[in-house]
Amino acid sequence: MAEGLLQRRLKHVESKLPEAVEVNSAGVFAIEGMSPTKETLAMLQGEGVDFSSHMSRMLTDEMIRQADLIIVMERFHREEILRRVPEADAKVKLLKQLGQTQELAGPEADIPDPIGKPREVYEACFQAIGQGVQQLVQQLVGPS
Repeated sequence: MAEGLLQRRLKHVESKLPEAVEVNSAGVFAIEGMSPTKETLAMLQGEGVDFSSHMSRMLTDEMIRQADLIIVMERFHREEILRRVPEADAKVKLLKQLGQTQELAGPEADIPDPIGKPREVYEACFQAIGQGVQQLVQQLVGPS
């Protein structure tokens, strides 16, 4: 969801970005080659994003090292990335923390994976991701 939303929103502000931004997603414990759930596709389609050709992939240590910024949904994603590549500490951020003046602690800092949950959980997840993506886009664009 985050990759699709971020790509869409970045297209709207391309001319304001100081440099091109490449967006990729990968899961800390993903199963390679899985398609998005029908709920995810529906949420993204509602925003005009066709993500039907997307396939999941596993996050590698090389991806971690090459990335300039790594946005994660949950604290345990951050912990796993730093366990594998400790020097990535400064570039691994929780999506929900972006734009916050006070650091969130505990479960309120996470955007839990909605897979296998009811549609309402997908909607709440999508809303939280949308807010975080908006904060990220504002940070990437910088002051107007």
